[in-house]
Amino acid sequence: MKVFEAQKAHEVLELNWALVADFLTRFIREELAWRGYQKALVAVSGGVDSATTLALAVRALGAENVHALALPHRQSAPESLSHARLVAETFGVGLEVIEITPMVEGYAERVPSMTPRRRGNLMARARMMVLFDKAEEYRALPLGTGNKTERLFGYYTWHGDDSPPLNPLGDLYKTQVWRLAEFLGVPKEVVKKPPTADLEPGQTDEADLGVRYLRADVILEHYLKGYPDAYIQGLGYTLEEIQRVKERVNRTHWKRALPTVALLSSTAIGEFYLRPLDYR
Repeated sequence: MKVFEAQKAHEVLELNWALVADFLTRFIREELAWRGYQKALVAVSGGVDSATTLALAVRALGAENVHALALPHRQSAPESLSHARLVAETFGVGLEVIEITPMVEGYAERVPSMTPRRRGNLMARARMMVLFDKAEEYRALPLGTGNKTERLFGYYTWHGDDSPPLNPLGDLYKTQVWRLAEFLGVPKEVVKKPPTADLEPGQTDEADLGVRYLRADVILEHYLKGYPDAYIQGLGYTLEEIQRVKERVNRTHWKRALPTVALLSSTAIGEFYLRPLDYR
């Protein structure tokens, strides 16, 4: 019975992938158009999220209107760049490689207290600096690549990975991104490898989070919809897993909000003063 219930729980993550792909393709095309852009730029890491984003961008705009960047650091895993090349080749997009080591280490060498985690955050933010500069050069809009699980867990570098103004995958859990990637023809080498931010040697997402994505995503979906812990436990999940998921969501809410503004007037931006365009 428990096995059946667990299988049934995973079904809540299943979607019509052809419909999802068509919707996100239209989303990218329309959102770029009203902003006045015809081209998109994607930082391709060699991971499944950026690969899926690139695939969607090509569907929406055509390969000739999509630019791809690889932004390796000297401690990046070698397969990250090789997989980025594979993804770009698969979807017919040229890949520009820009080494970020001099940018990151130029600062890190001046800071004796530098830690691996801080260096990883520097890497993420350096990549966004390059991404936005290149976007200006190409007159292209940068696309974000973060998924719903990462966003809910706050598992990203604030004002790093979350910076691009458009995020096609932001309402898809990690396990759903894997399924969409398979539908879109993302290379199996990319889809099947263990997910990692590749900011520290040997780092993996699931080791950091302490729970597998497949289990975390089902817990998240039920928790967000208001199901009590006892019900989720009945689906085959441990109380420790449930508490770990809830704790990560609840303590990182601030990372999913705009900067908190001290209100001094009745025309505070984003609080009281909203033009009709801001409601779009």
